Amino acid sequence: MEGPLEATWHALILLASGDAALWSIVGISFRVSLQAIAIATPLALLLAFVLAYLRFPGRRTLVSVFQTLQALPAVAIGLIVYLMLTRNGPLGDLRLLFTQTAMVIGQVLLAFPLLVALAYAAIRGADRRVWETARTLRAAPGRAMLTLMHEIRFGLVAVVIAGFARIISEVGASVMVGGNILGVTRNIPTAIALETSKGEYAQGIALGLVLVTLALALNYTLSLLQSRDEP
Repeated sequence: MEGPLEATWHALILLASGDAALWSIVGISFRVSLQAIAIATPLALLLAFVLAYLRFPGRRTLVSVFQTLQALPAVAIGLIVYLMLTRNGPLGDLRLLFTQTAMVIGQVLLAFPLLVALAYAAIRGADRRVWETARTLRAAPGRAMLTLMHEIRFGLVAVVIAGFARIISEVGASVMVGGNILGVTRNIPTAIALETSKGEYAQGIALGLVLVTLALALNYTLSLLQSRDEP
């Protein structure tokens, strides 16, 4: 078994050498999570706006439900999707279990409540006069909504980043519905868990460095965008 220093050095070599197995795992992880966040974000932002600006029976209950669901464990989402997609489940005939599509479904369900809850808070904190002014100028509701969201775009970008970080680093749902199949559904978190359990730390460290680098890059990009918008 390698020591910490040897494993870290080996991890750096794996990253620099373009190890095919390592970068295949990274590619799968990014492909699945980017698809999931792209699917979940538009509907989540629309629903968050509806909850923040429209009044209808049950609105407060829905807000409470989404605020509660954002903390739902990933393994619980994985179990729900597994039961839906298993051979005897209602969607078993689609044969999606242990595929990347199943992982996307799980991650969409995981990200959606978080996106709604955080976007709702961001939209509620926006200056309502932006919406009122747009409507006074006879902008269509959709155009007025986009105007409001443009005013708080950096807050919404932070929401999307939080959602993406949540799903790309989760383990429970991906293992249950993806099966951790090498070259097919093995992503960064499941690979880290597997390699660490085997005492093979180099690949786990390398993949961990990829996640840390991603987090730094996302936060730096957000800070850069915010600084450019400042007078």
